[in-house]
Amino acid sequence: MLEATRTRISFSGEVLTAAAFLAATVLVGLLIVRELRVAPREVSAAQPTATPAAVPPEAVSVPALTFGANEIKVGDGLAAALVRLDPTIKMTNRIVETGPLGQREVRSYEVSGMRFILVAEPFERGAEMRLSAIYLQ
Repeated sequence: MLEATRTRISFSGEVLTAAAFLAATVLVGLLIVRELRVAPREVSAAQPTATPAAVPPEAVSVPALTFGANEIKVGDGLAAALVRLDPTIKMTNRIVETGPLGQREVRSYEVSGMRFILVAEPFERGAEMRLSAIYLQ
């Protein structure tokens, strides 16, 4: 007599492992898509910036300014930077406001028809004022 052999469909360990890996892959993919669609919350608060009223929209941020042999850079102390400015450079406006770490000072200058703005504030509480931004107009 002939015995017919038939295979039974069963959930073996391999099928369960493959299903678990598929589920994990789908979950990781969904998490990646969600993170790409949601903007980080702290991006705008991380960088100190001057108020829109103090800095005109057409101003361009620069890392440093050179006047002859003297140079001022972002990060320099305010007192040291002011000493390096030429006496012919005239201050046209000065605004003092409260920033997240203390007083913020926005100074506008003009020399030979060129305008620039220095923004100074402390980088930590109780520290000296440093240049946090330099703008050209």
